[in-house]
Order: sequence, then structure tokens, then C-alpha cells
Amino acid sequence: MKTQKGYRAPVLADVAREAGVSVPTVSRVLNGSKYVAPELAERVHRAVATLGYRPNEAARSMRSGRRTLVSVLAGATANYGYARTIQGIEIAARHAGMSVTITVVEHGDDDLKRSVDLALAQPIAGAIVLEFDRAGINARHLLPEGLPVVVAGGGSRRTGGVPAALIDERTAAREATAYLLRLGHRTVHHIAGPTSGKHSGRTDGWRAALTAAGTDVPPVMNADWDATSGYRWGERIAGRDDVTAVLCGNDEIAIGLMRALTDRGVRVPEDVSVIGFDDQPLVTMWQPSLTTVDQDFEDLGQRAFGLLAGLIDGDNEVTSSVVVPQLVVRESTASPRA
Repeated sequence: MKTQKGYRAPVLADVAREAGVSVPTVSRVLNGSKYVAPELAERVHRAVATLGYRPNEAARSMRSGRRTLVSVLAGATANYGYARTIQGIEIAARHAGMSVTITVVEHGDDDLKRSVDLALAQPIAGAIVLEFDRAGINARHLLPEGLPVVVAGGGSRRTGGVPAALIDERTAAREATAYLLRLGHRTVHHIAGPTSGKHSGRTDGWRAALTAAGTDVPPVMNADWDATSGYRWGERIAGRDDVTAVLCGNDEIAIGLMRALTDRGVRVPEDVSVIGFDDQPLVTMWQPSLTTVDQDFEDLGQRAFGLLAGLIDGDNEVTSSVVVPQLVVRESTASPRA
């Protein structure tokens, strides 16, 4: 409803006034708890549609005793992996008749506690924590005992009592590196994204593959997650004869790297093979199309919600879910030049 001070959400009393009935009658119609004459019910539904009334889910939860709100705690929301995971959670929650609230958790101790307190102030049924960074990991430790909690992130196994939906990025990175070695590259260089204080399974897998092959392990090239950071590394390595294959921390780094190499007359994959991570939608449109690891973050979010739904329903046998992402071979990789 519009007022001089701006928007005010309509309440039951507004619906009752519009329909010409009492507030208890509106409540009975909307809850379906008692019989109401069809003519009165029609007036109520017409008033609801006219005013755009929406039930207060928090109040409804308190009355019914069944909470339908799930809290997602994340260190960020704009990055590709975060956004697609949250999308998967939201889709699964909607299909289950539940809603999602998102809280961005900060890195500082006071800010982190304030963010978690904000999430807990809502009538939530449970929480999903995205452990893609240190902020997410720390947030999980502040959640109270007894609250159904699931974590989502990278890894192959989980210790402790909190179930997890995981993507085994370490195994995927190891297989991607081994693929480049099988093509004939003497070693593989690695441009890693920031860890934000978290262990990097992608870097571990890359290093494990090189160690198992008994070949040199080059120094890690540290970058940000954006394409500009990959471009800067491309400027540095364009003139190096020892770099023939690069595993990148994500697709954006890989795209930036390939653009810098191309700008300097270095051909991909004839001179340098490049592999990304994530399989973002536009990498198939790049020239050359990007070989990358297909991380299905939407599936990760849906798996995380499935675990949480089991906990909320009282299932004591909920176990962690692990998926190994697959390498998708396209045009950006090839055997090295003779």
C-alpha cells in the first residue's frame, strides 16, 4: 500500500477492511482451518489479490510450529561458484515449499559474529554454510548445537559431525594435470586463485600429479579470481620457452591468460596449452574453446539442501555427498611442439 512515507506491506486488517469481513474470518480463509461461506471466502481472496497481501512467514512459522526458512551463510555471493551454489539451494528449497535467506559473513571476528547473529535472529529451520573461504569455515563454528547444519564446499571427505556436500577438486586437478602430462608436456605450470586462508584442493591435486610423475614442480603463480589477473600472468610468461602447459585456478584466469598470450603472438594450444576450472557457460564461445574442469555448483547446492532437509526431518543417518568433477576437453589443449 502506498502512503506519504512510502510503501507499507498490507496486513490482515487491511484485507478484512477491503473484503468487508472480520480479521478472524480472513485468518480462517487463508489458513483453511474452519469452514467459511463461499461468498465470504471469495471476497477475501479478491481483497488479497487487489492489495497484493502476502502472509508473514515468520508469524506463520510461530503459529504452526513448522519452520520453512533456510539460512545460507556465505563469504560472497557474486563469484561464479557462490552464485550457482546458492541458485541450486534456492531451486531445491522452492520445490520443497521452503524459502531461503542469504547472509554474507565477514572476515573480522566482530563482523562475523554480527552476521551470524543476524541469521540466527530469523525463524530458520536450518543452515547451509558455504565453506569456500575462511569466513565460511569460521561461521560454521559459531552456529549453535542442535541447529540442523550442512556445509558445502570443496573436498573429498569430512570429519566431525556436520554432514557436507562436496566437490572433490583435488582429484579433478590431479586428473587435469595428468592429462597434460600424457599429451607430452614435460611439466605443468599453475596459476592459483586466492585461498582466503583455506586449503586449496586444486593446488594440492596439481602438485600431487607432478610429484607422482617424477617431474619438476614449478613455483605456484598466485593470482586473483578475475580475468585481469590472468592477463597479467600471461604478459609475464609469454616469452618463456619453459612454459608449455598451464592449469588455471578458474575459467576467468584462463581466459585472461589466453588473451594475453594471443596479444603477444603466442598461440594456444600450439605454443601453450591452457586448462581452466569451473566450466562457465561462455568458455565454449571463446576462441579457442577452453578445456576445463566441469564443477556443477548448482548440483552442489541441491545436494546440500537435500542433506539439510533430511536433518530437519529427523533423519539420523544423513551422510556426506562427494562428487568428482570431470575434465571437459576442448580446443585449448594439445601436445607440445616438437
